[in-house]
Amino acid sequence: MRIDPGTSIGAVTLTVADLEAQASFYENAIGLRTLRRSGHRLELAAPGGEAPLVILVDAPAAPPRPARTTGLFHFALLVPSRGELARSLHRVSAAGWRFSGASDHLVSEALYLDDPEGNGIEIYRDRDRDEWSYAGGELRMATLPLDLEGVLDSAPSGETGAGIAPGTRIGHVHLQVASIRDAEAFWVDAVGFDAVVRGYPGALFASAGGYHHHLGLNTWAGEGAPAPPPGARGLRAFEIVLPDGASLRDVVQSLEAAGVEPADDGGRPSVSDPSGNRAVLAVR
Repeated sequence: MRIDPGTSIGAVTLTVADLEAQASFYENAIGLRTLRRSGHRLELAAPGGEAPLVILVDAPAAPPRPARTTGLFHFALLVPSRGELARSLHRVSAAGWRFSGASDHLVSEALYLDDPEGNGIEIYRDRDRDEWSYAGGELRMATLPLDLEGVLDSAPSGETGAGIAPGTRIGHVHLQVASIRDAEAFWVDAVGFDAVVRGYPGALFASAGGYHHHLGLNTWAGEGAPAPPPGARGLRAFEIVLPDGASLRDVVQSLEAAGVEPADDGGRPSVSDPSGNRAVLAVR
């Protein structure tokens, strides 16, 4: 079973120890806006957006996620243009935060940073699909130096805009796993994503509908890396958003056929991969 080509990634939910500090970072540096707040839960969206992109769950006693464990490598905010990537660069810098990296991946241009609790974030823009290239039937991706001057020239110097661009969405999530083989058996064979790129050592990229990747999977924390302790800070869950109920049922049936019984998450099915990374299945 192949997952519906219209599948996308939805909200990323993080367990955080300091909700106020995290909220300030995501609003001021990243440019998200509070959509709603209820008790210990804060939902953040792009300006004008009706669906959350990042959900913060306050848990002051949550222990830090130990180094070299499975979990979130980064989640990726996809902005609509190169100019908006430049505005994000200016906004993060103006808020006093530094980037940890900047790369040209051939299919996209990306900036990297961590939030105050160490959760990895990518902000990127896609090149048009007619600019993507293939070799031996596999999409060509790489990690090259980003043309920062070209990016900055695409927006007036110092311009940050009124928050991150409307239309920004979660483009992909990148997970650390204990085994690429086990991760592929789960996310590709059982859930139904297509394996797209295998050329990176210790990594696999998978997607729906020919996208460069909705899921990145790597063993860079070490083959056989343990899962973090229950309730640790970091990734709580992310959404896989299916176009309709029929495509969601197809995924559930494929999982059940593979011996994976989805759990109930507020009326929505959820599953955890062999490394403890949890996804909630949703309908657009």
